[in-house]
Amino acid sequence: MTILEQIQNAIEEGNPGETEKLVRQAVNQHISAARIVEEAMTPAMRTVGENYRSKGADIIRILAAARSVRKGFELLEKQDGQLNRRNMGTVILGTVEGDLHDVGKNLVAVMFRSAGFKVIDLGVDISEKQFLRAVKENPDVSIVCISSLLSTSIPEMEQVVKSLKRSKDQRKFKIMVGGGAVTRQLAKDMGADAYTENCIEAVEVAKTFVV
Repeated sequence: MTILEQIQNAIEEGNPGETEKLVRQAVNQHISAARIVEEAMTPAMRTVGENYRSKGADIIRILAAARSVRKGFELLEKQDGQLNRRNMGTVILGTVEGDLHDVGKNLVAVMFRSAGFKVIDLGVDISEKQFLRAVKENPDVSIVCISSLLSTSIPEMEQVVKSLKRSKDQRKFKIMVGGGAVTRQLAKDMGADAYTENCIEAVEVAKTFVV
């Protein structure tokens, strides 16, 4: 088994310590950060995401896999200046006001960072004004991602999307929505540019917006 396959297995098993150790070994073997991300980390998270979607994998295991990716990625950021300079675009991410759930948002944040995006994570319970302020303070933003797990916070999400689309900077960024309370039809009705069901799909769709 190659070192990249071992890294992929460690991530899929949700073992941050082993992932970090193996990534360090790969770096010492002069394997590029880009190869480690693209051939080990990304396939691992795709597998975890697909297992969650098709087999109902344990959310704790998914979080462990995400932590493993983050551990490895942090090491690569320190070791490889090219990785630090690699910037696919800037993403603003947050869960809408009235919703304190952050598991899905955190997974998406990890995957965006691993794919080379700069992520500005606003956190949870984020108001319309906070989203608008973040866009104003980050004129290079490419994508705004809004999450909601609760059906009671959907009206707030609709308002955030509406306000973002009215903002004078709207032409510069795309709006993506997701979360347990959101459906493709809801996203379309509120005027979002994209709806995704999971963190893997979110990154793949985001890449199409920045090419």
